[in-house]
Amino acid sequence: MKSKLVERDLAVVWHPCTQMKDHETLPLIPIQRGEGVWIEDVDGNLYIDAISSWWVNLFGHANPEINSAIKAQLDKLEHVLLAGFSHEPVITLSERLVQITPEGLSRCFYADNGSSAIEVAMKMSFHYWRNRGHHEKKRFISIENSYHGETLGALSVGNVPLYRETYAPLLLDTIVAPSPDCFYREENVSWEAHSQERFAAMEALLSRHAEEVCAVVIEPLVQCAGYMRMYHPVYLSLLRMACDRYGVHLIADEIAVGFGRTGTMFACEQANISPDFMCLSKGLTGGYLPLSVTLTRDEIYHAFYDDYENLTAFLHSHSYTGNPLGCTAALATLDIFVKQPVLENNVMLAKCMHDLTEDLQEHPHVAEVRQCGMILAIEMIKDRKKREPYPWQERRGLKVYRYALSKGVLLRPIGNVIYLMPPYIITPDQIKTVINVAREGIELATRD
Repeated sequence: MKSKLVERDLAVVWHPCTQMKDHETLPLIPIQRGEGVWIEDVDGNLYIDAISSWWVNLFGHANPEINSAIKAQLDKLEHVLLAGFSHEPVITLSERLVQITPEGLSRCFYADNGSSAIEVAMKMSFHYWRNRGHHEKKRFISIENSYHGETLGALSVGNVPLYRETYAPLLLDTIVAPSPDCFYREENVSWEAHSQERFAAMEALLSRHAEEVCAVVIEPLVQCAGYMRMYHPVYLSLLRMACDRYGVHLIADEIAVGFGRTGTMFACEQANISPDFMCLSKGLTGGYLPLSVTLTRDEIYHAFYDDYENLTAFLHSHSYTGNPLGCTAALATLDIFVKQPVLENNVMLAKCMHDLTEDLQEHPHVAEVRQCGMILAIEMIKDRKKREPYPWQERRGLKVYRYALSKGVLLRPIGNVIYLMPPYIITPDQIKTVINVAREGIELATRD
């Protein structure tokens, strides 16, 4: 059965973020079911989903509460256009998101995926300034090593070379500030001091370019696709004040870090700030259905609110905007946060992850073990003393991936960075299993 499915797949399916020729030697794994932290392939092999299926799954596969909610909604309404129509799930979800997100975010605009949420925020910021008569504002500032998606606008404000360089001729002309990432801080310099010092370059760019800049786009606290690099909340605090001072919007991309990943419901809370736009997706539906939302302020909403003849309305739409099934999955996900002490339990799970990886801090081929809440990253390195990385062509991370699969764990490294971003229902014993497998995989991958 497995070989036949693989043969059929490779005849017609083009997989994401994949050099398809790899599958000549790297077996494709057809999955038939999932339950809790486990996914099961067609041969009955089980794998702990230690990366939440690309960071989306919060409360496990086939979660009974989310399943039940979607099934009930399916019998009532599967979809209706959101232009000129509405429905109870999208209204209730919007009300609840306004209640739990940072103060001042009061309007919800829906799309299908994270990249589209970024596109919405960028277009909305640009269009706001245009409606206010500031036609000179056409550019965006982003952070070095950032990632915001792979549609052209989102890719334009991303700065991971692997994703950006091929399509550079198609992209917007953006301004890039140095990253506050703490990986390269000097010895004995704290995360806070390093991130604060790195803000000087952003301040200089805002001072020089504010008149032509619509917004700064940033991933709060963790640059996830950028090798899980992390920084201190002080940078966000300084950025919020500077954006206010220079008259520039702040777009917070919480697509990967929202809904408890960093220890608080939203990463911006750790800096006690509220952005002008907040983009959410991934965990929004608990990993069930594609849905994203861009939240913004009343002041921005009212810049578009006008007589039709003035042609100031926001020009963006998706066929599945505010899909009732997606909204219902999101509401069921939020219900779990209300009914259970999720964030409190995550503190215990995060400490477990920390404690079980402490020994790796001294590993000769581990540059750093870093953590922000339920995100933990282990960065492999060729020479720890010289800070010399392994050549990317050696694909050391792929060796860890292969080994982990053979031991029943799904880890999908980013380059030479092994990371854990598990569902919140994982147990300490399962965390121990995952970390032991990661440790063994690192030993195997770093043998010369």
